[in-house]
Amino acid sequence: MPMITVRYVTASPHSDLRSDIARLATRLGAERLGKDPEVTAVLVEEADPQGWFIAGTRPTEAGLSAFWLDIKITAGTNTKAETTAFVRAAFDGMADLIGPLHPECYVFVHAVDGDAYGYGGRTQNGRWAVANPG
Repeated sequence: MPMITVRYVTASPHSDLRSDIARLATRLGAERLGKDPEVTAVLVEEADPQGWFIAGTRPTEAGLSAFWLDIKITAGTNTKAETTAFVRAAFDGMADLIGPLHPECYVFVHAVDGDAYGYGGRTQNGRWAVANPG
């Protein structure tokens, strides 16, 4: 786990950008949040620049890029410091890939109850129970 979704608009698109963003998200999940890259899923979607507005204007018209990164992790598995480091690194990493960025770019870390989601037909708490018999 986790599941990461990244939507973005950029004033300077280039080939392989989606792959670069997916690699960045996976790497930061591992480095900053300790998430296993072997079970990290990433969906990267380029948004229509005509439909992305910040304060009523399109960032791409000012030569700026913007993004929204949404990551779902199991509640209680990360500290505030780790989450803060992830948010900062995601913003900086996206600036390197698609910048310059509008300052109103968002990183949303969902810390979800381990009974509320999972993968492969098992919840996160179910996986934990198997790995930690008591």
